[in-house]
Amino acid sequence: MEQNQIQAYKFALIAVFLWSTVATAFKISLTYLSPLELLFYSSLSSLFILGIIIIYQKKVSTTLLHVKSKFGLVLILGTINPFIYYLILFKAYDILPAQEAQAINYTWALMFAYMGVLFLKQKLSRADVLAGLICYFGVLIIATKGYPFSLEFSSFHGVLLALFSTILWSLYWIFNSKSDVDGVVGLFSNFLIGVVLMSIYIAFVGGINLPNFRASLGAIYVGFFEMGITFVFWLKAVNLTSNISKISNLIFLSPFLSLVFIYFFVGEEILLSTIVALFFIIGGLIIQQKWK
Repeated sequence: MEQNQIQAYKFALIAVFLWSTVATAFKISLTYLSPLELLFYSSLSSLFILGIIIIYQKKVSTTLLHVKSKFGLVLILGTINPFIYYLILFKAYDILPAQEAQAINYTWALMFAYMGVLFLKQKLSRADVLAGLICYFGVLIIATKGYPFSLEFSSFHGVLLALFSTILWSLYWIFNSKSDVDGVVGLFSNFLIGVVLMSIYIAFVGGINLPNFRASLGAIYVGFFEMGITFVFWLKAVNLTSNISKISNLIFLSPFLSLVFIYFFVGEEILLSTIVALFFIIGGLIIQQKWK
């Protein structure tokens, strides 16, 4: 195996491991912070770490030029991610058990295919339809705590928020496809605009509280490893790999590893229905990917 591919696997596995911890970090942080507070302080943390990377890579002038020349696009992207997307996602995690919210969030890849039909004029394949039936049956299992045909939802509002977050995340990547800028530059620019928008929003809704030490640690962890530096690891893996499919399948390890962290650190009892639902969701996504 060539050296670059070995490095690609290493960076990809680091990214997958870190992303596997964030559902736990969300849930723990939300015991100390409101969704809006977690959004603001974690976004500031992400902006800080991405800024350091931008300075280290000597891309400050590139960033300024990107924001100036593509301001409209950056404004749209920053409004979606981090502002609206993470606010909705954190509210979903605040309502739902972590195991449920993170499982539903993984259906974004399927939603991306459906949104591509509307915005990118792509065709819906039989794989997309079959994967949708399988994945969203898994979501129904989660939402009904293992009784999908009862249609009695444990938290219909929370499930709707989690599903809506997948629409927002898909829209973000659709609009992002119109940008050919360096990934780190683009991400920093989006967070810069997003933090400004959050500050304006917070001024209108009445301000937020200063976090205590534990809350600060949670927000910093989320900002560094969910929103910021982990994307850099993944982009590095993408650039090094000889074939994107060699590392893309590694992401399917994340939801199951995440359940381990949720069980030990959040203290949630992992329901059999969640595991069954995850197999449906991941199975549907694999069918969609392999069929294509």
